[in-house]
Amino acid sequence: MTTPDHPSPASPPPAPAAKDRIYRSPLGLTGGVLLLALILWLGFDAMFKGHGRTPWLALAGLILAVPLISAFTLRPAVFAGAERLRVRNPFRVITVPWGEVGELRSGYSNEVVVASGAKYQLWAVPVSLRGRKKAVRRQQRAAAEAARGVTPGGRGGGLGGFGGLGGLRGPETGPTRAATDKVMDDLRDLREQHAGDGPAQGEVTVRWAYEVIAPAVAGAVLLAILLATNG
Repeated sequence: MTTPDHPSPASPPPAPAAKDRIYRSPLGLTGGVLLLALILWLGFDAMFKGHGRTPWLALAGLILAVPLISAFTLRPAVFAGAERLRVRNPFRVITVPWGEVGELRSGYSNEVVVASGAKYQLWAVPVSLRGRKKAVRRQQRAAAEAARGVTPGGRGGGLGGFGGLGGLRGPETGPTRAATDKVMDDLRDLREQHAGDGPAQGEVTVRWAYEVIAPAVAGAVLLAILLATNG
């Protein structure tokens, strides 16, 4: 019971919601920035220095190319939170509550398979077959060294720790799991943790990225008209 002299303590503020984990392709981002810089440089050069129909063709090409390059390099991302998995692909955004995630599959591409059987590729988490082969070689090398009683990356059996030499690393040392496979492991862990939670239930939604599609279509139409009326 509270009195004017002893007011009840204020209730604690609600805990802030955890931020989503964001996964993107560093190579895709780097390649996209470089390619966009090249396309914009060539396009603006043609627009301001070209003659006749060249500036218009360059403008139409930019309107078509810039959204497409951005869609396939800068746009893809995977957002993973406590309630859902949101996949932003070049032309669609797929939101899947964890309760609807049937499987996170890794083969020649990484995919999320929903309860209805539909599959959606994770463009932001591309499979690196080269990275997998390197990881397998490291695993095999570590297993062979363990069987011989050698410290991983060391130079000998019982002397593996002598003088600190046991910590030497050869050219084959490094992660024993490919980077994108680690991302899929993280997503599987989140699914295991939250698939049964109440807020993680709901319907799968798919939204088309009209902000990408509309300008690309407009650029393609303009370019087609200019080419059709040439001469």
